Amino acid sequence: MEALIKDWGYIALFAYSFGGGFVGLIVAGVLSFAGDLNLYISIAVAASANFIGDQFLFFLARKNKSYAKDMMKNYGRKIALAHIMMRKYGSLVVFVQKYIYGIKTLIPLAMGLTKYSSVKFSIYNVFATIIWAVVVGYGSYAAGEYILAVADDFKYVGIGIVIVIAIGISFIFKRIDKK
Repeated sequence: MEALIKDWGYIALFAYSFGGGFVGLIVAGVLSFAGDLNLYISIAVAASANFIGDQFLFFLARKNKSYAKDMMKNYGRKIALAHIMMRKYGSLVVFVQKYIYGIKTLIPLAMGLTKYSSVKFSIYNVFATIIWAVVVGYGSYAAGEYILAVADDFKYVGIGIVIVIAIGISFIFKRIDKK
């Protein structure tokens, strides 16, 4: 298993971080604590993928507005929340959105649909991504001992609980999105 993580861990982290990456970076931080991955490489990989993903979404919306609007039509409430956050926080929303599940991918799309400066978005996105990756990466690394101890204590029970929670959360989000 360790060889699989060392061979494919960074590639999996890149792919996962392209669309968000919060959980992937936490797992990479814990695996770095365990010695299976390098923390600095994990932070760099997650930050790179997250930055590229946000840039992709922003420019997708900027260059193909009808496609982006069609993609976002099923997320009415979340889009409304994204627009409220953009009005209330302005450019700081680029920093805030990195930590909020459910709207992380919608903020770059929504900002791409507006007349928000692409250069300004790119600059804020670079700094937001670096801060996000460092905070989450080092935070999970620092909590690695605790997380591994808890995981070892509840090895089999934890797997069942995680599966039930994941199914429950996905069911709840599917119901919210349909409303």
